[in-house]
Amino acid sequence: MLQQRGLTALVVLLGLALISLGQDKDQGKAKIEGTPLKWKFEKDKTFYQEMKTETKQTMKVMGSEVVQNQDQTFYFSWTPIKVEGDTVTIRQKIEGVKMSIDIGGSKINYDSTAAQPASNPLSDFFKQLVGAEFTLTLDTKTMKVTKIEGRDKFVENLVKANPQMKPLLEQILSEEALKEMADPTFAAIPAESVAKGQTWTRETKLNMGPIGTYENSYKYTYEGPDGKLQKIKVDTTLKYVPPSETTPTGGLPFKIKSADLQSKDASGTILFDTEKGRVDKSEMNIKLEGKLSIEIGGQTTTVELSQTQKTTVTTSDTNPIKKS
Repeated sequence: MLQQRGLTALVVLLGLALISLGQDKDQGKAKIEGTPLKWKFEKDKTFYQEMKTETKQTMKVMGSEVVQNQDQTFYFSWTPIKVEGDTVTIRQKIEGVKMSIDIGGSKINYDSTAAQPASNPLSDFFKQLVGAEFTLTLDTKTMKVTKIEGRDKFVENLVKANPQMKPLLEQILSEEALKEMADPTFAAIPAESVAKGQTWTRETKLNMGPIGTYENSYKYTYEGPDGKLQKIKVDTTLKYVPPSETTPTGGLPFKIKSADLQSKDASGTILFDTEKGRVDKSEMNIKLEGKLSIEIGGQTTTVELSQTQKTTVTTSDTNPIKKS
């Protein structure tokens, strides 16, 4: 039973950890004259994003197969509350959450936008996500989030829903990790003019404590106009680094000892609206395959992992959540 619980936790955590990796982060400088791709921020003018992630994961352990299908949708609002020179202060709010998780035939569903959200073992945890607010400080010269506020209250609320997760949440939801998770909304755009065929790159690292570290290389290529929008091709290389022997487990019933995971077919597109000065839509697909060696109850087991993930983000002027 301990091993089953540990593997189930690993399945869920790996799926959740990769949410942010289906998007784009760090960029290099573009110097060539061409089409201006630059975010525009207007004080108190809110925009909304709907982020859908579909994950299909298969894990083989000692001849047995564990299959997970996970669909999740996050609704965010972004409101610039201060615009001063090269610094913008933005309030981010989680407006709603939808979750559908199927692990080996065991299903969990939650929809905060429903009149009566379903009650299940994780519903209290999901409820704490809705309404969470963060205040971000963005450097528009580098398009990097330099500061984020609201982390302590966010973790405190999640711990109330599940006190046993406190050690884990304290590690994986560090201030630096939250900044890395917020970066994708802005950082793929170079903030300078680019010519057709021009490329720029970014490197990023997301440390998730006992879950491991994800190191990513992104190559962006400006492909030119796509109707009224500007199209950017994204090629991604993902490297997974397991936690060190001295990394605390954060209360997890397993420990990742080693791993050899490789990303395949990791690519996507970004459509940028130059008139509104923001990303209109983005899509990323990634396939992850390999083996992990995990320790549960003093025994080491090899896990074969195969995972595909598709993340789509759509931006709008109005809240996409239907109000009753």
